[in-house]
Amino acid sequence: MSVHFTVEDHVARVTLDRPEAMNAVDRATEAELQRIWAAIEADRRVRAVVLTGTGNRAFCAGADVKDGDGVSGLEYWAAPRPGGFGGIALRTTLDVPVIARVNGHALGGGFEMVLGCDLIVAAENATFGLPEPRLGRLPLDGGMALLQRQIPFRHAMGMMLTGRRITAEEALRLDLVNEVAPQDGLDAAVSRWLEGILACAPLSIRAIKQCVRRTAHLTAQEAQAARLPALIEALQSKDQDEGVRAFVAKRKPDWRGE
Repeated sequence: MSVHFTVEDHVARVTLDRPEAMNAVDRATEAELQRIWAAIEADRRVRAVVLTGTGNRAFCAGADVKDGDGVSGLEYWAAPRPGGFGGIALRTTLDVPVIARVNGHALGGGFEMVLGCDLIVAAENATFGLPEPRLGRLPLDGGMALLQRQIPFRHAMGMMLTGRRITAEEALRLDLVNEVAPQDGLDAAVSRWLEGILACAPLSIRAIKQCVRRTAHLTAQEAQAARLPALIEALQSKDQDEGVRAFVAKRKPDWRGE
């Protein structure tokens, strides 16, 4: 199997497992990722997701160019890929937070997958880049749309118009990642972020992500007035009462997700 998928203690873990190809995504892997994201969306037990790759060399080197079978750039662009590259780069229907555990190189579509995540924790040896123009291609599945929205314009254009990579430390300076950790401390860093997420009411987290993801194109006033399903569910939940009771009693809340 090219992707490992587990759910334990409210955390889904999605791991690309093609180390011989730097965890590049072929058509079979793409199909499996689409299935996995749909499964996570349907599973209300899941409160957070960790997306990563096997090994410490590459998170994901993008699309497996050996799997193209002579498909032109135009044909690739025309083919349906719900949610962007890997099903996550442009996904708007997943309301639980996704942490990118960037264990190595995140290039092309691999970088697009990272850009589609909510939190990014990178190993010191990680690099990020959109090298498509150096191959006569384009970062079609999220790169061109997302990078300019997540870092300053000049830096985004500098990366896209040259295809150059940046290091994890440079990504941190550009506010592209949340944290950089040594390779042997990467899991501990991810666990700290997971603990913070799981300490919060799951319906509150869903509402926050849904509001942010679905109202980014609106004015602040329009976004505040949006009556989104996850927002209404959270405001009517039993968990909001539990949170107040726990605060008054000086105890940890018992979140039920209802």
